[in-house]
Amino acid sequence: MLGVLVTFQYGDDFDRERLVGIASESRHMFEGMQGLRSKAFTVDDANRRAVNIYVWEWEDQGFAFFNPELRDQIAGIYGTTPTIDFVEIVEFVDNPAVDG
Repeated sequence: MLGVLVTFQYGDDFDRERLVGIASESRHMFEGMQGLRSKAFTVDDANRRAVNIYVWEWEDQGFAFFNPELRDQIAGIYGTTPTIDFVEIVEFVDNPAVDG
């Protein structure tokens, strides 16, 4: 499995509500995506950043997804060029959702 950490670092232009809105509007694009096991949209208020975390079943799909055109598109949406780090996932724990 492949993990991808997409980090958006902000300065004084940090806008939490904007980032939450992007996540809400973009979520549907990733639901049911072939090869994408999970994706988390995060906001780190204290450090003025957002980190999107992807878990891909197959490395080739994960690497192919982040082509140069998509990187430019992501930067346009978020208003800053992200840092993209690829990591090998050596173990993955997937707990079922539990009510309350």
